[in-house]
Amino acid sequence: MASRSLNKVLLIGNLTRDPELRYTPSGTAVCTFGLATNRQWTTDDGGKKEEAEFHTIVAWQRLAEIVTEYLKKGSQAYVEGRLSTREWEAQDGTKRRTTEIIANEIIFLGGGSSRGEDFDIPSSLDSKGSGPSPAQSAEASITTETPATEESEDIPF
Repeated sequence: MASRSLNKVLLIGNLTRDPELRYTPSGTAVCTFGLATNRQWTTDDGGKKEEAEFHTIVAWQRLAEIVTEYLKKGSQAYVEGRLSTREWEAQDGTKRRTTEIIANEIIFLGGGSSRGEDFDIPSSLDSKGSGPSPAQSAEASITTETPATEESEDIPF
C-alpha cells in the first residue's frame, strides 16, 4: 500500500506589510507578504501570555495580482496553502534557506478598505486562475493553483 502524506497550512492573521508584486522572467505574477498570527494563554500562576508568529506568504498568478490590489498592511486574511522550503546561494556566497507558505486560497476578512469602501473583487477563480465572477462583499475568497513550472525558478526574496 502506498503511503500518504499531507502538507496543508491554514492561517488567519493580519498582514505585516503591503503585498509586493513581481513578475518572473516568463511573465507570471508572484506576490509575497507577511502574515502575523498570535495565540494567548493563561499561565499556571494566572498570568496572561501572548506569542506572535510571523509567516511569509507567496501567491502566484491572478491570485497574486488580486491580493496586491486589495490587501494592505493591517488587513485580516485567511490563508490556505502548503509549506515550501527553498535554498539558494546569496550574492556573497553564503547559503540561504527560507520556509514559506504557498497560498492556493485567500479569503479577505473584515470590513472594506481604510476609506470605508466595500471590496469589489472576484469572489472566486477557477483552478487556472481565470474566469472571475464579480461580487461586492467585505469578505471574498480567491483560489488558484500554483504553477508547477514556476516554482523551480530561483527567486530569492
